[in-house]
Amino acid sequence: MNQALTPTPHRAGQIAMGAGALLLAALLAFGAVAIPSDAGYAGVGPDFLPWVLSAALAVCGVLLLRQAFTGGYRDMPEPSGAARGDWRALAWVSAAVLLNAALITTLGFILSCSLGFVLAVRGLRLSEGKPGGAAAQVLRDALVGVAIAAPVYWLFTRLLAVNLPGLTATGWI
Repeated sequence: MNQALTPTPHRAGQIAMGAGALLLAALLAFGAVAIPSDAGYAGVGPDFLPWVLSAALAVCGVLLLRQAFTGGYRDMPEPSGAARGDWRALAWVSAAVLLNAALITTLGFILSCSLGFVLAVRGLRLSEGKPGGAAAQVLRDALVGVAIAAPVYWLFTRLLAVNLPGLTATGWI
């Protein structure tokens, strides 16, 4: 039987991935049209990188579709992990991202990122089948979150001069 006609279990998803890559390439190209092309430093304008990325994404989309239509992705390992998604863990990680975005101007960068870290770590633990964490673990996670967020805040505000929201006038909280 012809390999191109042999159905693969994930063929529809593979075609969707290739088509999605082409759609994203088209959207990126559509956005690049609106960017002025005046050549700047080194003879390239601000529209150069979006056009390069759009072309590369289009090539990837065509190659993905070609593989999907000629027998499916080859040499693809069996998927690892559980057969079904862990919705409870996804809810914790999603809450982490959404609360961080909602509270960053209220709590400040460091505290909102630390809270997001605590919630995301809880979700990741649950996805591994481990307990979410007792009070001592939550406190440890919060301290690790502060230990990660504080240097990031300092790097962006002091070194890169990017304004990030802080709770106090100094911004450290």
